[in-house]
Amino acid sequence: MIVGDEPALVPELSVTDLAASLRFWRDLCGFTVEYERPEEGFAYLSLATAHVMLDQIGTGRDWITGPLVPPLGRGINLQLAVADLAPILARLAAAGYPLFRPPETRWYRIGAEAAGVEQFLVTDPDGYLLRFQRPSGRRAAGPSGSGWPLPDPPRLP
Repeated sequence: MIVGDEPALVPELSVTDLAASLRFWRDLCGFTVEYERPEEGFAYLSLATAHVMLDQIGTGRDWITGPLVPPLGRGINLQLAVADLAPILARLAAAGYPLFRPPETRWYRIGAEAAGVEQFLVTDPDGYLLRFQRPSGRRAAGPSGSGWPLPDPPRLP
């Protein structure tokens, strides 16, 4: 059990089907279930230093501030730093689970430097957007200041 060692910020995601969410988060993405309260439709998960709580809508106590319209989690992406993307990508591929954005290497400007990451994006069963990334180094930012020699790919509508 994690009690006492939790990070300062742990998102709690409202989900429509806890079992389906656990299959995604635990079985495909590699999270560990630290503890559960099945009678409340609740699970606390971790992957290295990333923590998330899943709470099934309509089971136990809901803290819903407005209408929940799918996909849930619009307007947010959760960045998860991992040591290796390959095992997660392999499990997702074996399950036939679609990616939101395929693996890519990106450079993000941080002051006068650019931080490189290998990353991919995937949505969970309720539409929460997860961005798994692995650091790939730092370098001086490019002439445009972006650190990335090519423009960003077009945004989806």
